[in-house]
Amino acid sequence: MDLSGAVWRKSSRSSGNGGQCVEVAMNLPGIVAVRDSKDPDGPKLIFTPDEWKTFVDTLKASPAPS
Repeated sequence: MDLSGAVWRKSSRSSGNGGQCVEVAMNLPGIVAVRDSKDPDGPKLIFTPDEWKTFVDTLKASPAPS
């Protein structure tokens, strides 16, 4: 899949110290792409918009780790 036109945005939940950083591209038709900002050329996860919404909603509803 060609992601060359992806506009990547760092998650607001990513730490600011260069640690656990996730970037999301939501500007591509019919998909949401996710990558590790420390490995931008590495593998990407691809979701449909509905799958992404379910994923995010599930994370929001989950208790925070202790």
